[in-house]
Amino acid sequence: MNRQSAGLGSLLLALSATNAAAHHVMGGRMPATFMNGLLSGLGHPIIGIDHFAAVVAVGCLAGMHKAGPALVIGFIAVMMAGVALHLHGASLPAAELLVAITVIALGALLVGNRQMPTAPVLTLFALVGLVHGYALGESIYGAEPTPIYAYLIGLTVVQCAIALVAMKIARGLADEPATLSPLRLVGAGIAGVGLAVLVQHVVPTV
Repeated sequence: MNRQSAGLGSLLLALSATNAAAHHVMGGRMPATFMNGLLSGLGHPIIGIDHFAAVVAVGCLAGMHKAGPALVIGFIAVMMAGVALHLHGASLPAAELLVAITVIALGALLVGNRQMPTAPVLTLFALVGLVHGYALGESIYGAEPTPIYAYLIGLTVVQCAIALVAMKIARGLADEPATLSPLRLVGAGIAGVGLAVLVQHVVPTV
């Protein structure tokens, strides 16, 4: 197994080990200081398995394009716009269900292992970023400006890091046979995460 495959294996392990129900670093408390906001922003895309899976998928899909870094930046920018929309009181019905559906779609694209033109990928990333950004804005809604700014900084930094690492690994696997590509396995894992989260929201718990 080469280093790139090992790296993707680590990402899969992270996906499987992440708690799907955990969406708040501060234990449910609203961040009240700059450090609280920063830690919350850094932690949210990691402790939230659906968001983590989406960012990994974005990085892997971006790795199939020369403009990969620009696609990642575009995703992050729209994601931040989604957070801003939530903070300004916009409403997105069934946001958590949409989050799960976008994760399934991203995973399915990776399983297909087909390179899409740049414009459709950017459009897809924009839609995914908007939905996930809106969902991520929930945990900071109503906070004071200082922790909000810190949260946005942390959110941007950690998602850029995750996506760019995934992109680098995906590019290192570009020469792997398509039928054996670890990216297909990652895609299947990501789609599975999306399906599990979708079922969790749709099927009532006893």
